[in-house]
Amino acid sequence: MSFHSGEIRVQTQAGVREEAQRLCHVINSTIKPSAQDFLSKQQLAVASTVDANSRVWASLLTGQPGFVQVLNMQSVQINFTPIHTDPLHQNLHSNNDIGLLIIDLANRKRLRLNGKAKVYQENIKLQIQQAFFNCPKYIQVRHIEKAIIDLSKEPETFIRDALNQTNQLWITQADTFFIASFHPESGADASHRGGFPGFVQVVNSNKLVFPDYSGNNMFQTFGNLIVNPNAGLLFIDFEQGHTLQLTGKAKVIWDVDRLSEFAGAQRLVEFDIDQVLESRNATSLRWQFEEYSPVNPG
Repeated sequence: MSFHSGEIRVQTQAGVREEAQRLCHVINSTIKPSAQDFLSKQQLAVASTVDANSRVWASLLTGQPGFVQVLNMQSVQINFTPIHTDPLHQNLHSNNDIGLLIIDLANRKRLRLNGKAKVYQENIKLQIQQAFFNCPKYIQVRHIEKAIIDLSKEPETFIRDALNQTNQLWITQADTFFIASFHPESGADASHRGGFPGFVQVVNSNKLVFPDYSGNNMFQTFGNLIVNPNAGLLFIDFEQGHTLQLTGKAKVIWDVDRLSEFAGAQRLVEFDIDQVLESRNATSLRWQFEEYSPVNPG
């Protein structure tokens, strides 16, 4: 596996080009036994897809343990019930690139599967081009509370051009979000971001700023953003099962003076919002918070 030009540009500017090159071997095109075992227990994933207007979206996928089912070493089947207003299915009909992040919050583990999707009425099949685990950094520990799962509530969805006051408060209190990006040749990718509440700043109803901390030095997300600024963010209300999906444009900021506003920041991202999709009762799962990541910059 080799990095694309955007990833190489960011690695070079960050001064980690050699370190990144040594990590190429961790990215495979097959699902190894450790990944198969991991997938058999998971109930939470985030998908990155692109709509017909080239906007990028991050979507929440949940299901029974093992709902991301391994078919063979290079393909999985995602068995879940989509929200009818989520653009995921429609996006995949016009562009079959998909990035999938499967994350275990309780054990601070995450796996990325990127490739091409085929959409069926009851599931999605993913032909894998990239498969690799990520480090546990910045993952807050949360446990699924099976006892309070409520299947009776139907999802309610609200579409807006900007954040309302409730959305803004939600974001400023968030300790976790997910970011979807897309490269026209290398495809879609979904990634996790975490920090202490307040690490994402609301500038106004159409703009956010958030820091980028020390990571794995491969810069898949930032490499994509340098080439294609279109991106999607997903915030999850883990206690209530609500989601907030934002699509817009991301700009990477290297200005040292601005970095000082955020503890531990090595770069910043300015995110300009084009559309907001809020879904209440988006999932029947609920999570209980246990502890913050010990490496969150304070």
